[in-house]
Amino acid sequence: MKKERIIRYIALLCRLLVGLTFSVSGYVKAIDPLGTQYKITDYLGALSLESLVPQWMTLMASLTVSTLEFCLGILLLVGIRRDIVTRLSAVFMCFMTLVTLWIFLFNPVSDCGCFGDAIRLTNGQTLAKNILLLASTVFLWRRRDLVTPLLPHRYNWIVTNAVAVVVLGTSAWSLYDLPIVDFRPYKVGVNIRKSMEIPPGSPQPKLETYFILEKEGKRQEFTLENYPDSTWTFIDSRTVELSSGYAPPISDFAVTDRETGEDVTDGILGYKGYTYLLVCPRLEDADDSAFGEIDAIYENAMDKGWRFYCLTSSGEKGIENWRDITGARYDFLSADATVLKTMIRSNPGLILLKDGTILGKWSHNRLEKVLCN
Repeated sequence: MKKERIIRYIALLCRLLVGLTFSVSGYVKAIDPLGTQYKITDYLGALSLESLVPQWMTLMASLTVSTLEFCLGILLLVGIRRDIVTRLSAVFMCFMTLVTLWIFLFNPVSDCGCFGDAIRLTNGQTLAKNILLLASTVFLWRRRDLVTPLLPHRYNWIVTNAVAVVVLGTSAWSLYDLPIVDFRPYKVGVNIRKSMEIPPGSPQPKLETYFILEKEGKRQEFTLENYPDSTWTFIDSRTVELSSGYAPPISDFAVTDRETGEDVTDGILGYKGYTYLLVCPRLEDADDSAFGEIDAIYENAMDKGWRFYCLTSSGEKGIENWRDITGARYDFLSADATVLKTMIRSNPGLILLKDGTILGKWSHNRLEKVLCN
């Protein structure tokens, strides 16, 4: 009896652990489906498969992963369809554990994206988490009889459909507008310049340099503390980060003038007044259906004496094509595509700055709200 009671407690703990983790992880991905799509693209890029997989497929993969994970988590917590839910959970974790083992060993990406931008884990932490979840899901599958339902059987289809509607509805709205919760550093209310600063007294990274020297055919590594005499011949050196220092929330925001190549970041962030930034990571992939609203916002900004720029990573060909299609008369500045995708989950998207502080963000599908203000 005592052993069976312990097993029941273990089953309950595993059920709560897996169910809550799947639910949170799945819903965070559903809130930001484009972010999950970008992460999947990073994985494909590490495998040199990015050019072979179209964007619509990576987006469908993003929606599938978030929906499956969230549904499995909620259904496991409620105890619905326990046979198939526990089996799918174990298979899912087998696959994900193999993926995280790969990124732990070879480090193709620095962050697995398990919890989107809400929670960042190292590859080692991710692997440890997934091994624990894998063991828990296998245990639940073997002892699925202990996953007791919390609701009568007749409510199964209602709960299952409701869970699917919630997660898919969240993803659909986030794709049409913007993520309902912004986990990224470019939130409304953030001053970009201040978010790039390192406070005085912040911990600095600790680095150790190793020198590779050779003597009489023998190579050996030394540090500054035990550097040998001149009879040794210098071959090479390497620097290792022993501990990381303070990392500002924003570290890679940089804007350059397309004509001169001059860094104009300070000119944008230091401007005392209002500035619209039309963010287009790639003009070749941007939705041009809202060009009328964009032009109207530009004209309104010019009448008020506000600034208006388009930030893009596209080259001259992409810019000229965009101008031909939309009749754009605003200036184009260059920025890194990854940074632009981080700033706003819309292509194009609109950001309003005042004195370097983000006052508003809008998807291209919601620009009528800007015109109404």
